[in-house]
Amino acid sequence: MTDFILVRHGETVWHAENRYAGRTDVPLTDLGRGQAAALAEWAATAGLSAVWSSPLSRARLTAEPAAAACGLPARVDERLSELDFGRGDGLTRDEMREQFPEQLAAFLDDPVANHLPGGEDPRKAAARAADCLAGIARQEPHGRVLLVAHSTLVRVLLCHLLGIPLGDYRRVFPQLFNGALTEIRVEDGHTALLRLNAPATTHSSARH
Repeated sequence: MTDFILVRHGETVWHAENRYAGRTDVPLTDLGRGQAAALAEWAATAGLSAVWSSPLSRARLTAEPAAAACGLPARVDERLSELDFGRGDGLTRDEMREQFPEQLAAFLDDPVANHLPGGEDPRKAAARAADCLAGIARQEPHGRVLLVAHSTLVRVLLCHLLGIPLGDYRRVFPQLFNGALTEIRVEDGHTALLRLNAPATTHSSARH
């Protein structure tokens, strides 16, 4: 049995305009750095056995204080990177509507069958992230692992692991809050959702 605490990185400078941040390396805001500090305070008493993150700086800078707080190395895996949004990267939805309205409409109707032009297939992203978690679970068969990644990646991963149609990821998981805790338990090939979007406070560190 391995418990994973999935965390979306802290707020970035693109958050206010709701720009799609895929593989572009976008810096954290002051609030984002504060969210990383709150996560570190939580991590210090959470009984973690490992800390992993996406290689993108917004995830690494969220994960590193937490790893330091519990005396663990901050490990990085490319498979935890955010989806590549292709031509949509760095744009707001209104800007996409101006540049490729038909493709945006198709994406909003079914984001898996019609992923953004030039972007990554969410099915492949979910598979790579699930493969990463399976490897970590083998290394940490009784572990409690913090994993800092990205909004869309975590949502498609949750659907993949919980048997939810991938095309429903935006409907079933409409929002992941920056720095909040989403916890799953992986045991004997099955996944259970223990909590979603819980605040990172020292009162939320007990193992279920």
